[in-house]
Amino acid sequence: MPMPWTYRHSHREWRAFLDYAKDQMSLPSDNNTYTAIQAVLMTFRRRLTPQQALDFANILPTVPRAIFVEGWRLDEPRLPFGTREELTQEVKDLRPHHNLTPDNAIEATAYALWRLVRHEDLARVLKRIGDDAIAYWHVEVSDPRDLEQRIV
Repeated sequence: MPMPWTYRHSHREWRAFLDYAKDQMSLPSDNNTYTAIQAVLMTFRRRLTPQQALDFANILPTVPRAIFVEGWRLDEPRLPFGTREELTQEVKDLRPHHNLTPDNAIEATAYALWRLVRHEDLARVLKRIGDDAIAYWHVEVSDPRDLEQRIV
């Protein structure tokens, strides 16, 4: 069996993911973008069962997968999904004194994710989690081709 593409090209894949998100958020640095991405992934993870989280992690590119599971404690209480405003505020609350995370951080991270993963896999996993997960990762675009998976 050959090495999975995401492992062989993890640096290129991460660079593309980071650049897509950074561009969408109009952030000045990779560090700011990393903080926003980390917060978006952590906020989503807090609403999942361990099995749902593992199913989601399995379709992520290598580095976002590592960020998604980093520091995860299985004994953390599962939180309900809230409004987009509440979820966005939770994202912005990560490292509040060093955080430039914009209001569109969830959508920008979702945009980057859709561009790098197989849409069938992401849609299948989100459907199993439920409508709130689908809404969390939804991106509004005028041209659906903007979200087509890119080969990096």
